[in-house]
Amino acid sequence: MKVLIASKTIVATDIVSFELVSTVDEDLPAFSAGAHIDVTPVKGVTRQYSLVNNPSETNRYCIAVLLEPKSRGGSSAMHALSAGEFLEIGEPRNHFPLDWTANHSILLAGGIGITPILSMAEQLSQAGASFELHYCVRDEARAAFRQRLDKSDLSRNWKLYTDTGPSASRISFDEVFGSPADDKHVYVCGPGGFIEAALNSATQLGWRDANQHREFFGAASSPNADGAAFTIELAKSGRRIEVAANETAFAALSRVGVKVPISCEQGVCGTCLTRVIAGRPDHRDLYLTDAEKATDDQFLPCCSRSLSPILVLDL
Repeated sequence: MKVLIASKTIVATDIVSFELVSTVDEDLPAFSAGAHIDVTPVKGVTRQYSLVNNPSETNRYCIAVLLEPKSRGGSSAMHALSAGEFLEIGEPRNHFPLDWTANHSILLAGGIGITPILSMAEQLSQAGASFELHYCVRDEARAAFRQRLDKSDLSRNWKLYTDTGPSASRISFDEVFGSPADDKHVYVCGPGGFIEAALNSATQLGWRDANQHREFFGAASSPNADGAAFTIELAKSGRRIEVAANETAFAALSRVGVKVPISCEQGVCGTCLTRVIAGRPDHRDLYLTDAEKATDDQFLPCCSRSLSPILVLDL
């Protein structure tokens, strides 16, 4: 759908926020905390951005975009936009929802990962639920939405940590997570390395996988797509496509005209998720949970490969 950029605001170093409103003076589709939308700033480029505003606001969507030093076209195109321009977006989707059975929620954000976490905090606060928010940044100039955090009902529930300050200003994951309990849940969002370090700590402390929730904003490093050559079989036509040892499954499919939607190309966003009919995928993504990977009934062709000679896809 088409939306209007009602405002564009600098909220931190290299981070701008956008307020998006309907072009037909109607409420936008409802969303829940943790949801994201697909945004197409220029033709052929689609990226996912979390909704940072309170889900009770049906008249607008708010997103924030970090200008990536090695932008592949998405963040740089977004930063070039101005208020008054139009954008194509998709309806909200949520792969990072709150578990409302929890008696206490620990929210942990790294950098631009504050966007879904802030929406979660506001919805929890509005519901009178017990929670705490921990926000980690390189330095204070990169902390977005400080005024919103300090001048709202969230002010007593959050703490800022910086990498460049004294040791006392840096986070200790062990201290934040403390002792696990069945009725406590932890939510982590940010860069891949940050999330891996945080959840490794939680696991070592005894947190159950079911109580750990994460959404990656970029992998720690690009996934290695190299490996043994294999064959993709398209279930609907029986057509077979060879995937070379140094070629991604997505590239092989594209080479012969089979279209699969794609965005991050890092195994993070889930846009290219494809159903597997037969065969055993070699999962190299950060999107699927360990339990989802164990079923071997879906994979991400942007980075994952096959452990079996033939992988039959629902295409």
